[in-house]
Amino acid sequence: MKGLIKILVLAVVLIAVSCKKDTAPNYQFMPNMYQSEGYETYGEAAFPNGIEAQLPAQGSVARGYIPFDIENTTEGYELAKATLMSPLDSTQVNLERGKKLYDIYCGICHGNKGDGQGKLVKREKILGIPSYDDAGRAITAGSTYHTIYYGKNAMGSYANQLNEEERWQVVSYVLKLKADLEK
Repeated sequence: MKGLIKILVLAVVLIAVSCKKDTAPNYQFMPNMYQSEGYETYGEAAFPNGIEAQLPAQGSVARGYIPFDIENTTEGYELAKATLMSPLDSTQVNLERGKKLYDIYCGICHGNKGDGQGKLVKREKILGIPSYDDAGRAITAGSTYHTIYYGKNAMGSYANQLNEEERWQVVSYVLKLKADLEK
């Protein structure tokens, strides 16, 4: 009996070893996954219905993006200045967070106090940054938001760096700085 078991085990091992040949390739399951068909870039075969397959549907909005309906024009700036109000109520305004964001993105030019004396102005790298309390400058929440969104003069847009809620936090902090400077 013990001899029969040894012979069976030896036979199974020999069969398993004899099936593997290093000279012959192994079987491929689903060979189209290993050897895909090559297509020319933007060729007919890749897009049977044309290139329109890659374009987003008309009127669609990218995920996480909220469109700003006011145009990047002087008229749009004046409209935002007159009509745009913060959607944040007093419980949602976080001046500490607004200060952190302001210090990161705005303070280098506008100064940490909003007086137009940031590090780049002091080193004369950028000139002509006005203070928030300058006479004739009626800064409103709408005008500040429009400026952050589109930029103005030498200042670029910060729409890609700050999401909508963060922009409104910075606007709230800028209005606080303006009130502090006017005291």
